[in-house]
Amino acid sequence: MTPSRWASKIPEVIRRGIEYGASPGFEPTLLDLYLPDGVARPPLVVWIHGGGFVNGDRVSLPPTLSPGSVFGALNGAGLACASIDYRLAPAAPAPGVIGPAPIADARAAVEFLLQRGERYGYDASRLGLWGESAGGLLALMAGLTVPGVGAVVAWYPVTDILALPADPANGTTEVALLGAPAKSVPELAAEASPISYVTADAPPCLFVHGDADGVVPASQSVRMHERLTSVGADTTLHLVPGAGHCFEGHGDVPKLINEAVDFLASRLRG
Repeated sequence: MTPSRWASKIPEVIRRGIEYGASPGFEPTLLDLYLPDGVARPPLVVWIHGGGFVNGDRVSLPPTLSPGSVFGALNGAGLACASIDYRLAPAAPAPGVIGPAPIADARAAVEFLLQRGERYGYDASRLGLWGESAGGLLALMAGLTVPGVGAVVAWYPVTDILALPADPANGTTEVALLGAPAKSVPELAAEASPISYVTADAPPCLFVHGDADGVVPASQSVRMHERLTSVGADTTLHLVPGAGHCFEGHGDVPKLINEAVDFLASRLRG
């Protein structure tokens, strides 16, 4: 197994529970901010958790990753990290600026962080996004619709809701996000799909997806990568042989963390 080139310990939380948004009838939406020691005004990466829009939080990572490993890797590479919460189902179908509540929340968090670099000590002009599964969809949606995002890493994301195969697991995800099966609300499904927002001005994107993923098919990343390529955008696709969802069955997840951190560092520092 590849060791992490970066710090593997959970970094010190400089700011915990920063409120970035509030909606009537819901708890405030919060984020945690991790800053690397001894780095003046570092670039910032926003981490967005997965969980099918019904589970997950800003602290926990997928079971295939060591606790805190993403935050520690980013800080070890000299990058700040903001890990966000967002509204989950049944709140998810609540209308937002673009699409359902999780998408509106992800956009709101990015817009909040773009405006507060001076206050919190990071360089808001060099901001990237990194999301996994449901969080991959949210990272792509924010990256493609909020000006000022410099790079996106999407791990095994949903990119085209209407193209998901009809099976119970995917159906549950659709309903959690949209409030109804995708085929019954095709316009909303398209509005909530990153593939609908592809342009030549898209930020650089890295897609990493297990080719044996039985929850979100790898074709979701492949088609998004192909669509970005067709308009001349900067896009990279890495299909992980034999890996399932959350890279289950893959023996070297730390190497995939290194890959993501390297990609973000190179694009944001460049």
